[in-house]
Amino acid sequence: MAPTFSLRALVPVLVSGCAASAASAASAASAASAASAEDPTMTHRVHGPFEVNLAPQPVEDSDEAEVLGRMRFDKRFHGALEATGLGVMLFNRSPVEGSGAYVAIERVSGTLAGRRGSFAFQHNCHMDGGAQRQSITVIPGSGTGELAGLSGTLRIRIEEGGAHFYDFEYSLPDH
Repeated sequence: MAPTFSLRALVPVLVSGCAASAASAASAASAASAASAEDPTMTHRVHGPFEVNLAPQPVEDSDEAEVLGRMRFDKRFHGALEATGLGVMLFNRSPVEGSGAYVAIERVSGTLAGRRGSFAFQHNCHMDGGAQRQSITVIPGSGTGELAGLSGTLRIRIEEGGAHFYDFEYSLPDH
């Protein structure tokens, strides 16, 4: 018999598990930032809080609903990134405790350091027996308006009590 779980309980476990890997990636980001000092395109870092609302979506095959799921989500970013994010997430929970994965596409619209436009993130995160990997990147070519040419990576942190924060390292031409 497949394990039962709450969709609302699973997603925070996957997201927070993947977010835990962000700390180990911070030193690698520092090294990459130092290397980019020679690049004429400046790399910037911004941080701030965000709220997220999750809405479970129906799964077409009820036999798979125990391990596969789908969610729509909306976010409100604050700080240097003042924007809304709308996305769709697909996830899988493994029968192995502490394992699972999610992928998502998220469209973000608003301002980044005072520049208005929109762009999209691609999320690819997984946990393997408690070991986490998080990859959230700007989709190349997705920037519009004053955010055309945007590239970068986002890390999610979920602190004790459930507060969500982002760390966004990005580059923009002529910024």
